[in-house]
Order: sequence, then C-alpha cells, then structure tokens
Amino acid sequence: MAQPWSTVERQHHLAEIRSVLATEHPTCGVLLTGPAGVGKTTLARAATGALPGAVAWVAGTESAQGIPLGVFAHLVRPSTTRDPVTLMAAARESLVVASNLVLCVDDAHLLDRLSATLLLQLATDRAAQIVAVVRSGEAVPAAVTALWKDGHLTRIELDPFSREQSVELIESTLGGQLEALSADLIWQASGGNALYLRHLVDGALDSGALRSANGVWQLRGRAAITTELDALLAERIGKLAAAVVRVLQIVALCEPIDLDLLAELATDEALDDAERAGLIQITPLHAQPAVRLAHPLFGEVARRRLGSASARRLRGQLVAALQHRGARTAAERVRLAELALDSDHAVDPTLLDTAAADAIALANLPLAERLTRTTVARTGAFESSDMLARTLLWQGAADEVESIMAGFDPTELDPVQLVRWGLTRAANLHFAIGAADRADRILTLVRSRTTNPKLLGVLDGVASAFAFHENRLDDADAAAQRVFGTPALPWAIEWAAFGGGRTLAISGRGSQVPAIAERMHAVADRCDGLLRFPAALAEIQALTLMGEIGRADRLAAGYFGFAAGGHYLAWALASTLAATVEVAAGRFGAAVVRLEQTLAAFPDRGAASWNFPARILLIQTLSVLGRADRAEAVLDAAHARDGRHVAVFRPQLQIAQAWLAAARGTVRTAVELAQAAAVAARQSGQYAIEGEALNAAARFGDHTAASRLVELAGQIDGRLIGLHARHAAALAAGDGAELDRVATEYEQTGTLLCAADAAAQAAARFEATGNRRGLVDAAARANRLAAECGGIATPAVSAAAQPLPITPREREVANLVAARLTDREIAERLTLSVRTVENHVYQARTKLGVPDRESLAALILQKPQRRRG
Repeated sequence: MAQPWSTVERQHHLAEIRSVLATEHPTCGVLLTGPAGVGKTTLARAATGALPGAVAWVAGTESAQGIPLGVFAHLVRPSTTRDPVTLMAAARESLVVASNLVLCVDDAHLLDRLSATLLLQLATDRAAQIVAVVRSGEAVPAAVTALWKDGHLTRIELDPFSREQSVELIESTLGGQLEALSADLIWQASGGNALYLRHLVDGALDSGALRSANGVWQLRGRAAITTELDALLAERIGKLAAAVVRVLQIVALCEPIDLDLLAELATDEALDDAERAGLIQITPLHAQPAVRLAHPLFGEVARRRLGSASARRLRGQLVAALQHRGARTAAERVRLAELALDSDHAVDPTLLDTAAADAIALANLPLAERLTRTTVARTGAFESSDMLARTLLWQGAADEVESIMAGFDPTELDPVQLVRWGLTRAANLHFAIGAADRADRILTLVRSRTTNPKLLGVLDGVASAFAFHENRLDDADAAAQRVFGTPALPWAIEWAAFGGGRTLAISGRGSQVPAIAERMHAVADRCDGLLRFPAALAEIQALTLMGEIGRADRLAAGYFGFAAGGHYLAWALASTLAATVEVAAGRFGAAVVRLEQTLAAFPDRGAASWNFPARILLIQTLSVLGRADRAEAVLDAAHARDGRHVAVFRPQLQIAQAWLAAARGTVRTAVELAQAAAVAARQSGQYAIEGEALNAAARFGDHTAASRLVELAGQIDGRLIGLHARHAAALAAGDGAELDRVATEYEQTGTLLCAADAAAQAAARFEATGNRRGLVDAAARANRLAAECGGIATPAVSAAAQPLPITPREREVANLVAARLTDREIAERLTLSVRTVENHVYQARTKLGVPDRESLAALILQKPQRRRG
C-alpha cells in the first residue's frame, strides 16, 4: 500500500534560504523561480515553517489581477479611498506593524501592478523579509523583476528533480524498492517535475501499471496519469489554436517523426507556433531533423483528447504518408505496422509479419506478440505462429508455446519450417520447461529429416547450447566448431556463439571468445534480439575470469541500449551482464540491488534457466554481505529448478553455497564445499571455474590449493589465475609480504574482494611474525577494501588480527558504518536489533577514541601510509 506523499528536501537550497532569512544579509529575502510543479512553493513553506517570527502568505491569481492590492486584502485594514498613493501607504502601515515579518508571495508573476509596487517598496525599505515565488516563462510585472535585478532579493532557480531525488520520493511513498528500468521511465515521463511525478505514480497505481513483484515495484505498460493532471495539462492545450493541437496530436501518435513528413501533414505556421510554445522540439535523428514532444505528458493528454474515430483517421493518414515514403529501417517498419493496426487503413499481413520479426530483433516482445497474434488470427500461417511462440517463450508462457507448436504436424512442414518448428519447440522444452530429454528427442527427430547442410548447421548451433547447459562441454565445443568451420546461417552462428562461447569462457580459453563474439555481432540483428544476451554472457564471463574488469564493465554497459524503450526482459538480461562484472569486481552494494530487481523482472514460471546465473550471483552477494537467511531462500529456489538442463551451473552454485556456509560462520564447511566445487568443475572441464573454487577455498583458509592452482596458471588464459596461484602459495608458506603484494595486484585488476581477503590474510601473518608496521598497513587496506565492497565481512576479513582494539562484531558494524549504511540498515543486514547496533557503534567509538560516526567511518576507510625507508 502506497504511503502519503512526502517531500524531498533540497538541502542546499533550503540552507541558502534559511541563511538569507536568519542572518544579516545584503538582500532581504529570496525569489524562487522555476517551471510549474517543480516544488517552489513546497520549498518556500519548508524554509519558512520553523521561523520564530510572523510569516504571512499571499498568492497572486488571474482573477485578482484587476483588483488593486487584492492579494493583500486579508492582511490590511479596509479603506474607502481609491487613491493609489493612499492605498499603498495604508497597506504598508498595516503590514509593517508586526516586527520581523516574513512575507511569502506565491505566484508573484500574477500580482496586480499596485501589489507588485508595494512589494518592491517593502524590499527597498527593508521593511519586511520577502520570499517570492515566480513561475519561469511567464510575463512578470516590472516591479517584481526589479526585486532581484536591483539586488533586493537573492534569486534561486529550481531545477527539476534529479533521477536520484525522484527515486527517493517514489520509494518513500511506495514503501519499497523501485526497479531501475521503471525509475528511468517514470523520471523521463515526468521530466523530474515533482507535480507530474506524483500524478504519474498515482495514476499508474490506480491503473495497475505500477505493481509490486517479489518486493520490487515495476512499471509495465504505459504510465497513466490522474484526471487532475490531465485537466491541468489540458487547460494549457485548450488555449492553443486547432492547427497547433493537430501538430501535437500527430507527434503524439508517431514520435519521433521526420520533420519533412510532419510538414506534409501540418502547416509551417502551426509547426512554428508549436515550437515557440515549447510543445515540440526538433532534434537530429539519423542525420535528419526529427520532431519530438518537449514533454512526454503532452502526448498523453493529446492522445486522450482524440476520439477513437479521429485517432483511427489520423493514424491512417500517417500510414499512407509513411508507405508513400517507404519504410527503410526495422524501426520504421515496426512503427508503420503499429500505426496500421489501430488505423482505418487496410493492414497488409506481410507487413505485420515483417514488422513482428523486426520487433523480436529489437527485443520489443509485447509489440511483437500483438502483431503476431493479429496475423495468426487472420491466416494461421506457420511463420506467424512460430514468431508468436518465440515471443511467448521469452516471456515465460511455456505452456502456450507448447500448445502452439504441438498444433503443427512436422511431416507436413517444408525443410525450413521443420527446423524452425524443432528449434522453437526444443528451446521451449529445454530452457523454459526444463524437459531436456524431450528437447533432445525433438532435435533428433528434426535432424533425421534434414539434409540441407546449412539447416543442419542451425541444429548444431542449438545442440551446442543444449550441450553446454547439460555440462557436456566437449560436445558443446565440437558442435560449435562445426558451425564456425563452414558457411552458416545467422541462427546457427548465434546459437553456436551461445554454447561454444560460454564453453570456452568457463573452460579457461577466454582469449578465444572475442573471435566468436565478432561472428555473433555480425548477425545479431537477424535473430531474436534477446538471443544476443546469452552469447554476450560468454564475453563478459571470459573477461571477468581473466581479470579484465575494466573491459568487461565497458562491454556490459553497452547492452542496456536494447532496453531503452522499456523492454524489461532485455533490461533484466543486460542487468545480469552488469551484475556479473559487479560481483567479480567486488561491488556488492550495487550488485545486490541490481540482482534483486533483475530476478523480479524475469518471468517466474517454468524452469527459466536463463535466470540461473543471476540466482547464483545473488546467493554469493547476499552471503558476502552477511544476509544469510535471504541467501538461503534464493539457494532453495535454485535447487527447486535443478535438472539436467542447468547441470553446467552446479559447480558455480556450490561455490555460492560455500560463501553461504562462510556467512553462517561454518568456515570448515565452506572450505569443503569449495573443494567439492573444484572437483566437480575439473571433472567436466570447467577449469576456469575450478580456479575460482580453489581461490575461494584459499580465501576461507585452505592451505592445500596452491599446487593445483599453479598447474591451472600454466593451462588457462588470463592474469587472474596467476594471482590466485600466488595467493594460495603465499598463504601456504605464511609469506605476509607476498600476500600483501598479491593484494596490491588484485586491487590493480579491480577484483576488490580478492584484494580485501589477501590483505586481511597478510595482516594476520604480519601480526604472527611481530611485523607491526606491516600489520597496520595491511589491516588498514583490508578495512578500506571491505568498505568499498559494500561493507563485506568474509572469514578472512573478520578473523584477521588488526591494530584496532575492537571485537570482530564491532569491526563488522564499523565496516558497515564506513559503507554509509544507517543503523536500521545494519540491523537488517546482520539480523540484529537497532539498539544492539547502536551499542556496537558506541563501543567501537569509545575504544577508538573517535567522537562520532563520521570519524569512525574515516578511521575505517583510512588508506595505508606509504612505507618509508
């Protein structure tokens, strides 16, 4: 249930206003200006609400503009005179009776001339302190302009809320976490305008478009607006000439629209008037000028003002104009088909099928589903049905996919249709339903009836992905190599990049993945848009396993472009890529939020094997952050989806389970689980994962991993495995100096969690050998890195002897204080009461002799001193 709307305090502006009003200042007040709804009045009331003296409010209105001093009527004594000078004098005398008066004037741009003059006189004489609010872009009386131009008032211009401020406001109202993609969409739609933001969220809640899924609030579908906001915006639009409104309606239905195309449907004068009124803006698009709405909500209101018949006719005119010009790109074909569906123009089924394929390639699955359902209903053709099934597969509707595909007799399909039928049905059975055996039978059936080499290549590509998931890495590699060794269709390359690329990554041959990725990138726009993400995970995972964190970060960031239109599945898959890098880098504070939102965005139906990597990452992240109970719940959910279709993930799941055991304090069990994961990974050829498992065991304190890690360092790609081998060898030898050097090199690669553990283990060795200086430096580094990782508490970090006279629990709490968590957040993280956390903070401050939380955080975060001599 949503909470009452709170306010986001603009601390900087609030402090500035209070400073002007509470101290001797060159000006006698402030003038707040900004667009309507930006929060000017709210800020003025917050700034003046706690002042000790008298505060009087007046507000300019259009209706009072014809009444001299009308806005001051409730503050001044009545008078029968009509002489302006006498009126001014009487009003001034009434107002200045109260000492230390603060006069607040809302909508000062609407003051009548005499009221504005009185306000200027009060400011000139310093007879009162003034807080005036003026809407930008409006005509303002000269006397009001003089208030700040002549230096009487300090002018403060308020900008719209930042994305962060908007999210803070929405989450405080919803009482929960807002999905990052939904936050982007709402912020863009509102433009950061506080008024628009509130009405957008209220409207989306009322319509059901904004809803909670697994504790994460998600916006799905168009953001509705309240009738109140609709009326406010409609009032502005209602004052426009009909020709200008038509411009607005055309752009609202077809945004962005080519300027030349818009000029064919509207007059130049109307276009100029719309631009001057701030309703539209002209921006470049593909080197051509295009027209967009200046604010998204104008389009929402314009569409509401169109009747159904008028909207159908207008869309029909747009369809005719677009067809005459020719749809050259995928985006243009998709737009044309979407307009045609709701127009009075005849819809070509071929266009719908072509546009549906384009929409699938662009990851716009809801639109692709709508287009294909239309053509399936009209023609029942296999091609349309297959596209519909593929859109549903990705969206988790596995049973409906099976129903659609089972409705076709494979013996009646041509060779291309047969392969498509087998591919879609087998993929649904394997990835969505988890029935690997049935999927294999479908592929065997199709292969037995296929002779075309290129179509066989498609089957090899799919077989490679299946074999990878089933942990048959040799088979996956062999099938992928058959595809890459011959001329192949795009579908074959995409699937082979999925299976073959990820096989190379986890087997330790990451340096070979970029060549495969290049093949994938060359054909990606001719396949299902979401299929690029499993293949992209091969690139990301290869880079992180080799220690190339910076390159992986840059690569992952590029995939969010596919989610720009609000395509939430593309966003969830892109978030999985980003979280893979964050966890490898040790940025757990960011990773935990991203992963919780990612899993909430995935369809929670069927086997859903494509979200298994995110589940594993979340288990490790929660464990490292000390949230063992939540990690246990995610682990249970992963075990519930286990099967041959996800066998490849079992060693990684065991590593995550080892981190959970460590979070529970059962370090010996953690070592055993990590060792078992290493054995399982080695047996199946996952040598890079074996290295990660052995490194985890060493960080838990195991001294037996060094020899095998040294072997792996000579066998698999990348710098990171060599660091793992040196780390384990230094730990076994009790070499604190080498552990310290390894920590430095880990930090240089960007793998901060590894660096924190190595530094903590170095501190322990330095203490054991009496090296006080080394102990201080290594412990300080471990503390700093633990805080940078989000306040983590691994066995090595928690157990390390250190020069600070506080208990392990006090140190754990201090790390979280340094990570900028509140006492309540620390309590939730560590499953403690807030009072207990407060006590730990107090004890740590007392023992360390620091006066406050900020000093405690600074001490924990202090960087090691440069060694001298």
